Amino acid sequence: MRSRMAIAASSLAFVALSTTAAFAAEQAPNAAVADTALDGSGLSEIVVTAQKRKENLQETPISISVMRSDDLVNRHVTSLLDLGDGSIPSLKIAPFYSRNSALIVNIRGIGVLSDGNQPARDQGVGVYIDGVYLGRAQGLGTALFDIENIEVLKGPQGTLFGRNTEGGAVNITTKKPTGEFHFNGTGGAGNFGSYKGEVHIDLPSFANIALKIDGVVAHRDPLVKNPLSGSEGFNQYDKRGFHIEALWRPSPDFSADYSFDISRDESTSQYLNLIEAGTNIQAAAATVQPDRVRTANVGVPQQPSVGKVHGHRLTLEWQAVPEITLKSISSYRKLSQSQFDNGSAATSMSTTPAVLATKGFTGFQFARNSLALFDQDQWSQEIQAIGDIGRVKFVAGALYYREHVSDNAQAFNTNTFTDAAGSTYTAAFIDPATAQIDRASHVTTKSIGAFGQATWTPDIWNDAIHITGGLRWTKDSKHGQLTIVNPSPNGLNDGVPVDRNGVRGPIGLDASWSRVDPMVNLAIDLSRDVHVYGKWSTGYKSGGANSRSQDYDPFNPESVSIFEIGAKTEFFDNHARFNIAAYAGDYKNIQVDFSRPYEIGGVRTTRTTLSTINAPGKGGLHGVEAELTVNPLQGLTLSASYAYQYVRIPAAVNPYPNAAGEISTLAGSVAKIVKLEHAWRRLDGRNDDGFQVAPFPG
Repeated sequence: MRSRMAIAASSLAFVALSTTAAFAAEQAPNAAVADTALDGSGLSEIVVTAQKRKENLQETPISISVMRSDDLVNRHVTSLLDLGDGSIPSLKIAPFYSRNSALIVNIRGIGVLSDGNQPARDQGVGVYIDGVYLGRAQGLGTALFDIENIEVLKGPQGTLFGRNTEGGAVNITTKKPTGEFHFNGTGGAGNFGSYKGEVHIDLPSFANIALKIDGVVAHRDPLVKNPLSGSEGFNQYDKRGFHIEALWRPSPDFSADYSFDISRDESTSQYLNLIEAGTNIQAAAATVQPDRVRTANVGVPQQPSVGKVHGHRLTLEWQAVPEITLKSISSYRKLSQSQFDNGSAATSMSTTPAVLATKGFTGFQFARNSLALFDQDQWSQEIQAIGDIGRVKFVAGALYYREHVSDNAQAFNTNTFTDAAGSTYTAAFIDPATAQIDRASHVTTKSIGAFGQATWTPDIWNDAIHITGGLRWTKDSKHGQLTIVNPSPNGLNDGVPVDRNGVRGPIGLDASWSRVDPMVNLAIDLSRDVHVYGKWSTGYKSGGANSRSQDYDPFNPESVSIFEIGAKTEFFDNHARFNIAAYAGDYKNIQVDFSRPYEIGGVRTTRTTLSTINAPGKGGLHGVEAELTVNPLQGLTLSASYAYQYVRIPAAVNPYPNAAGEISTLAGSVAKIVKLEHAWRRLDGRNDDGFQVAPFPG
């Protein structure tokens, strides 16, 4: 069997007017930025840290989109999941399956072919908060704290950011303590019983220590009610978080920045609505609704998935000499995530005529409840040297990262039809402690890397040419075990794995990989307001093993290399800004999942596992991204953005006969955003609207 897929999709958002309410004991620290836009002086400067130093967005020669603090407030962004609405066209963020507790992050259609929820697998887009890499998809849905910027770096970022950035990186920067007293609180309420409140307190500095405290709470009742008494509804959440940060600056040359954050996220799964009857025979209860379902047509046992995250970070910064700054980022984070997902009842009430031949739907079980317990802790240490010596700017550094991850998962059907037509059913609350574990594994990952990047501005053409080169060496290793996989419900198999040699017992993982990621960039300042560049860069997603597989065979890293050209311009006396980039590249060693029939003693069963291979051949991708912002009148901002992206996955032979697989990259072919914002000094207005066309095979 061969499969080939080309990916394309569309989205359009049109923004006009809405309102937000806020109360403040004192004007927020970012008010000066907002006033710059209101006083008619044009568009304010956007500062980014995409290249490990503070730079003007327009002078940073990569494709990057930025959402600033005010943008996040106006869009009512509570967590990263709220950015999945197409507000940044090349960025797609979505729950894994129907689970709001784990997020898939995708840029340019790269990075989501595999199940990044597993201990030995990773995503292809890195998420960073204040320079700290967040290693797991679980926990990304927690509430965000007082954000300064969210930078979306598009395309491979392997040189400066390292592993798992083949599609790009999401770089989140929080607001720092100011040393002056400020109190800012916001609150609001909406439909579906939703409310959100934030409190941010900046305390006066004492003994050169500035302290900042943040708290956030966000809640929403179910979007779809559950008719089963005593069970939670679908797509509800309750998020709480606390953050404290202390900044010690004993001298102008040295600072120590410590932060602690703790979050709790309780959410239920999304409801998978049946929108069209399939080819199988449908139970009578499996009705197709003409509109969005408000109350599920089938009640199922349901409870919130609970995520708990806490972390410490210490950043030391010392200007050793005027030309060189040394920086250390130390971090420890711990994550615990439970999973209760019973959102598929409406889509699982069908079967084949052969199953119904004797007794119809009587005794037919459905509503698969997927449970899991996931634990992770990570420790990382990065050191950097950032310099500006004459005509050369450089950054060099090294990183050590270690994480330990374990999970176990189980699944069982909670509902049973009691009549042949499938119109009546019973639902059972099953104690997870009495159900067998379907799969379990644990993995320790270690990664070390060293990198350097330098930009040289030669003494020609009025210093308008900038030549950049960079290189990163990385070594990853993964060690662990698959201890249980897919036991049979009839007791014929207890789930203990059997390796390729027929040896029964836990299957070990002991694999390592190393690689080098280069980058070259040529940037030219055609004028003060027009900057163009050409860039070639690479990135990769780490290798691993599939804990849903029968033999736990390791697979190798996949990689992307892209050539990109772009232009960044400002005109109309800084009242308009237009940035555009085009790219094309190769996609190699793509990690592809295939369904595989499960075998016991060489005998094939009706159950399946999921195995991963590196697809032979070479894939390709290309696209265009553009953003326009215009400030024609005082208090009025117009903006529009456009992205076209295409990803081609090469044909791959399924190595497991009589099994099928399907690939989706969440790539969109066309994404468009148009915004109209009007701001008065006491009222901001905004409205969002949009749609997206799903990927299609070709």
